[in-house]
Amino acid sequence: MIRLIGIIVGLAFTFVVLLAFVFGASNVIGQGYLVEKTAETEFHAHPKELALQSDGPFGTFDLQQLQRGFQVYTEVCAACHALKHVAFRDLAQLGYSAAEVKAIAAAVQVPGIDPATGEANTRPGTPTDYVVGPYPNDIAASAANGGKIPPDLSLITKARHDGPAYVHSILTGYSDVPAALTKEFPDFAVPTGGHFNRYFPALAIGMPPPLVGDDQVTYADGTKATVDQMATDVSAFLTWAGEPSLGKRHQTGWAVVGFLLFATILAWFAKKQVWSAVKPKRAKG
Repeated sequence: MIRLIGIIVGLAFTFVVLLAFVFGASNVIGQGYLVEKTAETEFHAHPKELALQSDGPFGTFDLQQLQRGFQVYTEVCAACHALKHVAFRDLAQLGYSAAEVKAIAAAVQVPGIDPATGEANTRPGTPTDYVVGPYPNDIAASAANGGKIPPDLSLITKARHDGPAYVHSILTGYSDVPAALTKEFPDFAVPTGGHFNRYFPALAIGMPPPLVGDDQVTYADGTKATVDQMATDVSAFLTWAGEPSLGKRHQTGWAVVGFLLFATILAWFAKKQVWSAVKPKRAKG
């Protein structure tokens, strides 16, 4: 029996040591100690902090900001990117009236079928249509963008780490190649057709700067359209596009937490009431 216990203790100790080694090795690798220094590992920057009203467990969407963000998407981003998981009718959640939603949809040409000939054509959109991109297929998108296919933006803030901050940083992170980078890595060069952006993992991104200066759009509510403001607003809009039910989820979550807390307290008092007449037996002797 003692030998068996010793074997079990030895195996447990070995397992703990092995586990510690694995976690230690992963931390060393994760911190870059075993990675060769390159321009990408040394100069790639994490996204800048971005504070949105939707942040945190009590977060809600700022509808005015979402409308401004949608305007930036429509006038700037829609030239290359789609929102294939967002229907025009969903824009009613941003505060648009039914007539406004209908007008927004009708201003966009979407793929259709000619009822007389059965041939493919385009038609004005309706509220039930989804926000399609400007290209009929990936081949056309690739040919128009130097071999790169612009990603759909419906879930971009969910698909990227620090999603909203990532989008904001990419949009505001274009610059010339820093002199310090060129000095330390003289062989580094931005590929033809690329643009330096320290927030993109490869430091070179194929998308030209979409926000080129202040007042690129004119906000209906009079807000000053600086580059940072436009980037913040479209990041907030894309956060909504990726999770339109976020506000309701927060409200429902707190209601559920409150109910569970109340039910727990009620169950504790019920247990005290039910077992109050039962006295525990004392051991003899």
